[in-house]
Amino acid sequence: MVTADVEAVWRIESARIVAALTRFTDDFGLAEDAAQEAVAEALVSWPLTAPANPAGWLMATARRRAIDAIRRRTALQDRYVLLAADLAGGSEVADDPDPDRIDDDVLALMFISCHPVLSPEARVALTLRVVGGLSSEEIARAFLVPVPTVQARITRGKKTIAAAGVPFELPPAAERGKRLGGVLSVLYVIFTEGSTATSGDRLVRPDVAYEAIRLTRTLAALQPDEPEVHGLLALCELTAARFPARTAPDGSPVLLEEQDRRLWDISAIRRGLAALARASTRGLGPYGLQAAIAAVHASAPSVEATDWDRIVVLYEALGRVAPSPVVELNRAVAVAMASGPAQALAIVDDLIASNRLPGSHLVPTVRGELLARLGRRPEARAELELAARLCANQRERSVLLCKAAGLG
Repeated sequence: MVTADVEAVWRIESARIVAALTRFTDDFGLAEDAAQEAVAEALVSWPLTAPANPAGWLMATARRRAIDAIRRRTALQDRYVLLAADLAGGSEVADDPDPDRIDDDVLALMFISCHPVLSPEARVALTLRVVGGLSSEEIARAFLVPVPTVQARITRGKKTIAAAGVPFELPPAAERGKRLGGVLSVLYVIFTEGSTATSGDRLVRPDVAYEAIRLTRTLAALQPDEPEVHGLLALCELTAARFPARTAPDGSPVLLEEQDRRLWDISAIRRGLAALARASTRGLGPYGLQAAIAAVHASAPSVEATDWDRIVVLYEALGRVAPSPVVELNRAVAVAMASGPAQALAIVDDLIASNRLPGSHLVPTVRGELLARLGRRPEARAELELAARLCANQRERSVLLCKAAGLG
């Protein structure tokens, strides 16, 4: 029970604690290590004496651990003296000396975790670790990689930040807009992995997706005037609203046309539409346009009643704003629903001819579906079997093989 309490407090307060420690010590790696040591100490101490203010206890303990570490660094003796003076009085619960800056601290922590000097894998790992409060084991389970791999990414990330001399501060306003895209990209990657796992035996990993939503909500609260932050939040909420209907009780995927829409989360849809409205105030960006597409699905009573013409238009707009082969492939699916499979097949064949998605199971999946609708069953079966061979997610693979067998 105490372990659960420590985990709950850490998950809620970790970003604030690490951010405040980073500002005090000017050392991102030291701050994160000291905070982790405080959690370990809490697991031992709290069963004996539960603190009145758990978050304050963690902050005070982490500060002491940071001071202990700085004490051992003789070159930083002067800084240790200053920090020691900050703790004069010996109170267990340390008040933040500048509480008005705490939100900016968390925002700065996000920008550091997603700094351009880091690899994409390190950005994801650091964001989940220091902003999301997830353990290395939780991150490893979420992305199906070994724990040592996650730990190595985090360690390398902290060393890279230290070597690059990345300051703990918000980027200047002119630079923040450029860097914000990187932060949003990391959150989008985390959510996407949770909403449709790239590998493993589960189609959806709700714990990962909901952590991305939580972090995006935090970012939206800290950057309320950034439309694309609200666009990403809307996209996540509207997509997550369908989670309850996307899998059967045994975990097998349920296709969109077969989903019981009564199971969709109405509260999440409302939150998503509200976020989309805020994103629309200054025109929709890439995330906002994807959220608008999700909103069309969320408002339709069935696949047949969906406004596919509007979805095609939105994908065309998205292709102009953020062109990518995945956008083109999704546009092909919408075109097939709006105008028929023949026109859509031409779009997919153009993608194949240009080799823009090599090795992806998505292209043969869509092509197989289109060929099946055109009555070209042997070709469709071959494409679906190819898609199954390329697909790393066991649940998706089983669906593809079942469809291919149905065409035999």
